[in-house]
Amino acid sequence: MKTYRITSLGEQEICLTGRGSDSNWKEANLLSDFLTPWDGEAATNLEFRAINTHEHIYFLFKVKDSNIYIDQKDNSITSINNSERVELFFRTDDKLQPYYCLEIDPTPRIMSFKAIYYRQFDFNWEWPADGLQVKSYIGDEGYSVEICISKASLQSLDLLTNGKIETGIYRANFKQNPAGALKTIWTTWVDPKTNTPDFHLSSSFGILECS
Repeated sequence: MKTYRITSLGEQEICLTGRGSDSNWKEANLLSDFLTPWDGEAATNLEFRAINTHEHIYFLFKVKDSNIYIDQKDNSITSINNSERVELFFRTDDKLQPYYCLEIDPTPRIMSFKAIYYRQFDFNWEWPADGLQVKSYIGDEGYSVEICISKASLQSLDLLTNGKIETGIYRANFKQNPAGALKTIWTTWVDPKTNTPDFHLSSSFGILECS
Protein backbone atom coordinates (compact mmCIF):
# COMPACT_ATOMS: atom_id res chain seq x y z
CA MET A 1 0.00 0.00 0.00
CA LYS A 2 1.12 3.54 -0.66
CA THR A 3 2.30 5.30 2.50
CA TYR A 4 2.57 8.98 3.40
CA ARG A 5 4.47 10.12 6.50
CA ILE A 6 2.77 12.88 8.48
CA THR A 7 5.24 15.36 9.96
CA SER A 8 4.97 15.93 13.72
CA LEU A 9 4.94 19.39 15.32
CA GLY A 10 4.58 18.15 18.89
CA GLU A 11 2.53 20.63 20.91
CA GLN A 12 2.63 23.39 18.25
CA GLU A 13 -0.75 23.86 16.55
CA ILE A 14 -1.55 25.17 13.06
CA CYS A 15 -3.49 28.42 12.59
CA LEU A 16 -6.21 27.72 10.04
CA THR A 17 -6.71 30.49 7.47
CA GLY A 18 -7.94 28.46 4.50
CA ARG A 19 -4.87 29.56 2.55
CA GLY A 20 -2.32 27.18 4.09
CA SER A 21 -0.39 30.26 5.17
CA ASP A 22 0.87 29.06 8.56
CA SER A 23 4.67 28.86 8.36
CA ASN A 24 4.59 25.39 9.92
CA TRP A 25 3.18 23.97 6.70
CA LYS A 26 6.73 24.22 5.33
CA GLU A 27 7.59 21.28 7.59
CA ALA A 28 5.01 18.99 5.99
CA ASN A 29 5.90 16.42 3.37
CA LEU A 30 4.50 17.25 -0.06
CA LEU A 31 2.31 14.63 -1.69
CA SER A 32 1.76 15.26 -5.40
CA ASP A 33 1.69 11.64 -6.59
CA PHE A 34 -1.88 11.82 -7.87
CA LEU A 35 -3.49 10.08 -10.83
CA THR A 36 -6.52 10.45 -13.06
CA PRO A 37 -6.70 6.74 -13.99
CA TRP A 38 -9.78 7.07 -16.19
CA ASP A 39 -8.36 9.96 -18.18
CA GLY A 40 -4.92 8.45 -18.68
CA GLU A 41 -2.69 11.16 -17.26
CA ALA A 42 -1.02 12.35 -14.08
CA ALA A 43 -2.82 14.97 -11.99
CA THR A 44 -0.30 17.78 -11.63
CA ASN A 45 -2.86 20.30 -10.37
CA LEU A 46 -3.30 18.85 -6.86
CA GLU A 47 -1.00 19.04 -3.82
CA PHE A 48 -1.63 17.53 -0.39
CA ARG A 49 0.12 17.95 2.93
CA ALA A 50 -0.57 16.74 6.46
CA ILE A 51 0.78 17.69 9.88
CA ASN A 52 0.38 15.92 13.20
CA THR A 53 0.29 17.50 16.68
CA HIS A 54 -0.43 16.02 20.08
CA GLU A 55 -4.13 16.72 19.74
CA HIS A 56 -4.91 17.06 16.05
CA ILE A 57 -4.11 16.09 12.49
CA TYR A 58 -4.16 18.86 9.91
CA PHE A 59 -4.72 18.34 6.19
CA LEU A 60 -4.08 20.84 3.38
CA PHE A 61 -5.27 20.55 -0.21
CA LYS A 62 -4.07 23.03 -2.81
CA VAL A 63 -5.77 22.89 -6.21
CA LYS A 64 -4.73 24.73 -9.36
CA ASP A 65 -7.87 25.46 -11.36
CA SER A 66 -8.81 28.75 -13.04
CA ASN A 67 -12.37 27.58 -13.78
CA ILE A 68 -13.94 26.22 -10.59
CA TYR A 69 -17.45 24.80 -10.94
CA ILE A 70 -19.69 25.12 -7.87
CA ASP A 71 -23.39 24.24 -7.87
CA GLN A 72 -24.92 27.01 -5.73
CA LYS A 73 -28.60 26.11 -5.91
CA ASP A 74 -28.68 25.38 -2.17
CA ASN A 75 -26.60 23.72 0.55
CA SER A 76 -27.96 20.24 0.02
CA ILE A 77 -25.96 17.05 -0.38
CA THR A 78 -27.01 17.02 -4.04
CA SER A 79 -25.58 20.50 -4.60
CA ILE A 80 -22.25 19.62 -2.95
CA ASN A 81 -22.15 16.37 -4.90
CA ASN A 82 -22.50 18.37 -8.13
CA SER A 83 -19.58 20.66 -7.25
CA GLU A 84 -15.80 20.70 -7.43
CA ARG A 85 -14.48 19.20 -4.19
CA VAL A 86 -11.70 17.38 -2.36
CA GLU A 87 -12.31 14.19 -0.42
CA LEU A 88 -10.90 12.15 2.46
CA PHE A 89 -12.16 8.63 3.18
CA PHE A 90 -11.10 6.80 6.35
CA ARG A 91 -11.68 3.09 6.90
CA THR A 92 -11.65 0.89 9.96
CA ASP A 93 -10.56 -2.20 8.01
CA ASP A 94 -10.10 -3.47 4.47
CA LYS A 95 -13.66 -4.82 4.46
CA LEU A 96 -14.96 -1.23 4.68
CA GLN A 97 -17.14 -2.16 7.63
CA PRO A 98 -17.53 0.76 8.11
CA TYR A 99 -15.73 3.71 6.52
CA TYR A 100 -16.22 7.46 6.92
CA CYS A 101 -16.19 10.13 4.25
CA LEU A 102 -15.52 13.87 4.15
CA GLU A 103 -16.21 15.68 0.88
CA ILE A 104 -15.55 19.42 0.94
CA ASP A 105 -16.13 21.99 -1.79
CA PRO A 106 -14.21 25.29 -2.14
CA THR A 107 -16.75 27.41 -0.25
CA PRO A 108 -16.34 25.23 2.05
CA ARG A 109 -19.51 23.16 2.34
CA ILE A 110 -19.00 19.81 4.04
CA MET A 111 -20.64 16.52 3.15
CA SER A 112 -19.78 13.95 5.81
CA PHE A 113 -21.29 10.49 5.88
CA LYS A 114 -20.79 6.97 7.12
CA ALA A 115 -20.84 4.00 4.76
CA ILE A 116 -20.43 0.25 4.58
CA TYR A 117 -19.43 -1.80 1.57
CA TYR A 118 -20.86 -1.61 -1.03
CA ARG A 119 -22.08 1.99 -1.35
CA GLN A 120 -24.53 1.80 1.55
CA PHE A 121 -24.47 5.44 2.66
CA ASP A 122 -25.80 7.00 5.85
CA PHE A 123 -26.12 10.72 5.12
CA ASN A 124 -27.72 11.34 8.52
CA TRP A 125 -24.35 10.69 10.14
CA GLU A 126 -22.02 13.65 10.65
CA TRP A 127 -18.44 13.90 11.84
CA PRO A 128 -18.39 14.77 15.57
CA ALA A 129 -18.81 18.57 15.61
CA ASP A 130 -16.09 19.15 18.20
CA GLY A 131 -13.63 17.07 16.19
CA LEU A 132 -13.66 18.88 12.85
CA GLN A 133 -12.71 22.35 11.62
CA VAL A 134 -12.54 23.41 7.97
CA LYS A 135 -11.52 26.63 6.23
CA SER A 136 -11.00 27.38 2.55
CA TYR A 137 -9.82 30.07 0.18
CA ILE A 138 -10.61 30.74 -3.50
CA GLY A 139 -8.11 32.71 -5.58
CA ASP A 140 -7.53 33.53 -9.24
CA GLU A 141 -5.49 30.38 -9.87
CA GLY A 142 -7.41 27.88 -7.77
CA TYR A 143 -8.41 27.13 -4.22
CA SER A 144 -7.18 25.58 -1.00
CA VAL A 145 -8.88 23.67 1.81
CA GLU A 146 -7.50 23.24 5.33
CA ILE A 147 -8.96 20.55 7.57
CA CYS A 148 -8.31 19.98 11.25
CA ILE A 149 -9.44 16.66 12.76
CA SER A 150 -9.00 15.83 16.42
CA LYS A 151 -7.20 12.63 17.26
CA ALA A 152 -9.89 11.99 19.85
CA SER A 153 -12.56 11.84 17.14
CA LEU A 154 -10.42 9.55 14.99
CA GLN A 155 -9.83 7.23 17.92
CA SER A 156 -13.52 7.22 18.86
CA LEU A 157 -14.28 5.96 15.35
CA ASP A 158 -11.48 3.36 15.51
CA LEU A 159 -9.62 5.05 12.66
CA LEU A 160 -6.27 5.81 14.33
CA THR A 161 -4.46 2.61 15.30
CA ASN A 162 -0.77 2.36 16.18
CA GLY A 163 -0.12 5.69 14.52
CA LYS A 164 -1.70 4.66 11.22
CA ILE A 165 -4.79 5.88 9.42
CA GLU A 166 -6.01 3.98 6.35
CA THR A 167 -7.05 6.79 4.04
CA GLY A 168 -8.27 7.56 0.55
CA ILE A 169 -7.40 10.98 -0.91
CA TYR A 170 -9.39 12.22 -3.89
CA ARG A 171 -10.62 15.14 -5.95
CA ALA A 172 -13.70 15.64 -8.12
CA ASN A 173 -12.97 18.15 -10.90
CA PHE A 174 -15.96 19.34 -12.91
CA LYS A 175 -15.44 20.63 -16.43
CA GLN A 176 -18.27 22.41 -18.25
CA ASN A 177 -18.32 22.54 -22.05
CA PRO A 178 -19.75 25.49 -24.05
CA ALA A 179 -23.12 23.72 -24.25
CA GLY A 180 -23.31 23.52 -20.46
CA ALA A 181 -22.74 19.78 -20.11
CA LEU A 182 -20.53 18.66 -17.23
CA LYS A 183 -17.74 16.12 -17.25
CA THR A 184 -16.17 14.91 -14.01
CA ILE A 185 -12.44 14.17 -13.91
CA TRP A 186 -11.68 11.99 -10.89
CA THR A 187 -8.29 12.24 -9.17
CA THR A 188 -6.94 9.71 -6.67
CA TRP A 189 -3.78 9.00 -4.71
CA VAL A 190 -4.16 5.23 -5.14
CA ASP A 191 -5.34 3.72 -8.41
CA PRO A 192 -8.17 1.29 -7.56
CA LYS A 193 -7.65 -0.51 -10.89
CA THR A 194 -11.25 -0.28 -12.05
CA ASN A 195 -12.65 0.26 -15.52
CA THR A 196 -14.90 3.08 -14.35
CA PRO A 197 -14.40 5.67 -11.55
CA ASP A 198 -15.05 4.21 -8.10
CA PHE A 199 -13.44 5.17 -4.80
CA HIS A 200 -15.73 3.10 -2.59
CA LEU A 201 -13.41 0.12 -2.77
CA SER A 202 -10.66 -1.20 -0.52
CA SER A 203 -8.17 -0.90 -3.39
CA SER A 204 -8.38 2.93 -3.40
CA PHE A 205 -6.86 3.41 0.08
CA GLY A 206 -3.33 4.08 1.29
CA ILE A 207 -1.80 4.60 4.75
CA LEU A 208 -1.03 7.83 6.59
CA GLU A 209 1.59 7.33 9.31
CA CYS A 210 1.96 9.62 12.31
CA SER A 211 3.49 9.47 15.78
